Amino acid sequence: MSFVPSEALRTVRRVDAMKSSRSKLLLVVFSLSLGTLMARRRGYSVGGVSAVRCRRGHLFTTIWIPGVSVKSIKLGWYRFLYCPVGRHWTLVKPVRNEDLTDDELRTAYEHQDIRIP
Repeated sequence: MSFVPSEALRTVRRVDAMKSSRSKLLLVVFSLSLGTLMARRRGYSVGGVSAVRCRRGHLFTTIWIPGVSVKSIKLGWYRFLYCPVGRHWTLVKPVRNEDLTDDELRTAYEHQDIRIP
């Protein structure tokens, strides 16, 4: 049986922990990127400025980056944030630009919330 110094064991454990953390981070980044690509293929403009609709039907634009949110509470595909059109807190979800008429799209881009994700 060989003697291994405790400092060497701590170093090995630290390296293993760093590899594990890096793997988890890469998995999260990959998952968010895949989700963004899938949503874009379905016609949603997530990953930047997106048209969204609140529960009362108001349209406005917000910065929608999957997995990132400073001004809202993420609830799956929905977010709880302030509607600048109706001036109320509500659940919103992104809408596909092709599902909106030209007037609705123009209205959405005329009403913007604060420019942080």
